[in-house]
Amino acid sequence: MSYPEPSQPVYVTRASDIKQSGGQTEGMIRSNAIVDRCEGICATHMLAKPHTSSAVHHHGKQDTIVQAVKGRGSIVSEGGTKRVDLEPGDFALIPAFMEHQEVNDGDEDVVWTIVRSGRIPEVVNLTGWHGEPAKN
Repeated sequence: MSYPEPSQPVYVTRASDIKQSGGQTEGMIRSNAIVDRCEGICATHMLAKPHTSSAVHHHGKQDTIVQAVKGRGSIVSEGGTKRVDLEPGDFALIPAFMEHQEVNDGDEDVVWTIVRSGRIPEVVNLTGWHGEPAKN
């Protein structure tokens, strides 16, 4: 069977090379892992320090998949009325334009791997639930 030629070789980002970068939300440290390498997908790393929460935000047209790697964190959505707790190994889907917050109420770091349906991650911080885009 014949297949098209791959558009590029396998690409690896070493853990030691991941540094804070990309769109930030107060309370979270986001780091680009694989970004701007191919159409339609990107991956980032998110660290939430103990007792922090992000600003209310969404990711525009991008669907987002979260995998909880370390610690116990939460995703708050639906105007602040719905809370989903994630433990290591859990996955969550955050649909495009879904306003949400990431929350770490615990005493240890929370680490998530995030995959989005865009070439470069989009973060739209808001002034609050159903708010306007915040000025950076």
